[in-house]
Amino acid sequence: MTAHEDKETPVVSADNGSADSAGSADSGGVRAAAKAPAITREALAAAGLAVLRREGLDALSMRKVAAELGVRAASLYYHVQDKEQLLDLIADSVVWDARKLATAGDWEQCLREAAHAYYRHLHANRDAARLMAGRRTPGPNLLYVLDVMIGRLHAAGFSDEVAARATLTISTYVQGYVLQEQVPKAPRREPDAASELSESCRTASAKQHRNIMSLLTVVKAGDTGAQFSFGVERLIDGLRAQLPGDPES
Repeated sequence: MTAHEDKETPVVSADNGSADSAGSADSGGVRAAAKAPAITREALAAAGLAVLRREGLDALSMRKVAAELGVRAASLYYHVQDKEQLLDLIADSVVWDARKLATAGDWEQCLREAAHAYYRHLHANRDAARLMAGRRTPGPNLLYVLDVMIGRLHAAGFSDEVAARATLTISTYVQGYVLQEQVPKAPRREPDAASELSESCRTASAKQHRNIMSLLTVVKAGDTGAQFSFGVERLIDGLRAQLPGDPES
């Protein structure tokens, strides 16, 4: 991506640090303006991500991102047309280390690593799953990940359609899983009340729904990471069954 200077920054000559045609009375103001930080798309994305992490998606605005950069909101429109384009830019920065994804090797491991890396990135950034869900303008980082995943599936022998659907299914699974985890939880009950509720539920289930006890056991364990991994592995199992012959040699 090409770095651009903030279009509002005035030109300053090398001659004694004075503005090109400014009078001495205005030179102090021009010098101060000239020191306004240049904005790049990378800096804009980083500032937006900082605001997202600190204040959340609902509070994110062009004004707050501009304040994070130390410039006026109007300066941002040199790089993005509106808030939606800003959100696209921030969304792509969530997967900032996309190029660490292996481009060769076993297709199963590639998909597994991509799913778990995406899971970690979404969890590392407040409201990131909400931000990513429904985005229709992927940036260079996300395009790279999608291209690598589809390429690995092609190399393994999957058809174009299956490779594309598999990639979309895995990314949607990760987003949906994290979105569920990041939904604000209801206030906790007092310990005694919670214990009574749990016991009541267990007693009712044992009598009316005999098979539900195993579900309660898993939920009570609270190991969401293990549950996420279970889903990823089952998706990979299903894809393996779709191979039109021997796996890639």
